[in-house]
Amino acid sequence: MVRYVVNRLAQAVMLLVIVSAIGFAILHLAPGGPLSQFAASAQMTQEDLERVTRQLGLDRPLPIQYLDWFGRMLRGDWGRSYRDGEAVLSVISSHLGATLELMTTATIIAVLLGCWIGVLGALRRYSLFDSLATVGAMIALSIPTFWFGLVTIYVFSVKLGWLPAGNRETVGDGSLLDLLHHLIAPALVLALVETAMWGRFMRSSMLEVINQDYIRTARAKGMPEWHILTVHALRNALLPMITVAGLQFPTLLGGALVAETVFTWPGMGRLFLDSIGYRDYPVVMGILMFSATMVLIGSLLADIFYAVVDPRIRVG
Repeated sequence: MVRYVVNRLAQAVMLLVIVSAIGFAILHLAPGGPLSQFAASAQMTQEDLERVTRQLGLDRPLPIQYLDWFGRMLRGDWGRSYRDGEAVLSVISSHLGATLELMTTATIIAVLLGCWIGVLGALRRYSLFDSLATVGAMIALSIPTFWFGLVTIYVFSVKLGWLPAGNRETVGDGSLLDLLHHLIAPALVLALVETAMWGRFMRSSMLEVINQDYIRTARAKGMPEWHILTVHALRNALLPMITVAGLQFPTLLGGALVAETVFTWPGMGRLFLDSIGYRDYPVVMGILMFSATMVLIGSLLADIFYAVVDPRIRVG
């Protein structure tokens, strides 16, 4: 088991280095480069640009810049924002809570609703409910998140006035009820695709389990149906979903970026787009590395947990 964990950890670290190198090269080779934010100022002279270039170390070869940046990142120095000079880690941490709040709520909704739909669809295979769930999942997977978000705002905010059109809280309020009121719309929009995916995966996993010999044996012994489904079938059907949870994390992050933009939610997704617009490359690289680290940690934990419950994985 230790050898398996070490191998997976080494693969994750190697992949993180590759992601950081590619992201760093793309940002610094993009049109305008890191100096575009400073060059946009009318008061900035050529001498000032050359001075800033030397101060930021941008006059050195790109590989040297990357090694210097990567070394400082490992020591906890992720650089400072070009916009206000604030430390990148402080900028990210100030927006992280809003993103975690949105993603956690959407994940809980998607897991509970998706698993319920998947289990019920498997138990009532080819029924009207199963057919409607299949069609609904295909529609949900086909609808762009930003379009569904705009429709939600138009219907429930503009026309009906039931939900706020955006932001995390009402200025001057900030109560728990107000926070929940603002959270409903973006969380449901973000959970839409995740619910469809969880429902489809859970249905397939449950169908595979209920056709196993040990389920037939349990029925032949006269066990109650609810006991067979909850203790034997459902518990084993949930095992593959551990890996699914790790693989869906990148999709959830991408959806959060879109949902935060549509609903002006002050999270990391909104910060990422704003930083790209301002050419704030230290913050962009910081968000890229933080997101990549979280994705790899999620995938690593899912693999380790699955190896714990299924010894065949670590043996292979």
